[in-house]
Amino acid sequence: MKYQPCIDQCTSEGTHCEGCGRSHQEITDTKKLVTSVVEFIREHDYENPEDFVERISKSILKKLQKPA
Repeated sequence: MKYQPCIDQCTSEGTHCEGCGRSHQEITDTKKLVTSVVEFIREHDYENPEDFVERISKSILKKLQKPA
């Protein structure tokens, strides 16, 4: 499955958003993940959140390259 970002044409009918095509469950889970990361950044009071986000992005992509 290819990730489709939000295009600001959200719908709540059915099982999938008509705008981006993602399931409502995936959208909910993504929002929870983002909220969790934001809370982590705030908890640690990082002055450079962009550096943290960039680093965890690289780390995630590296881990995805390894077999599960």
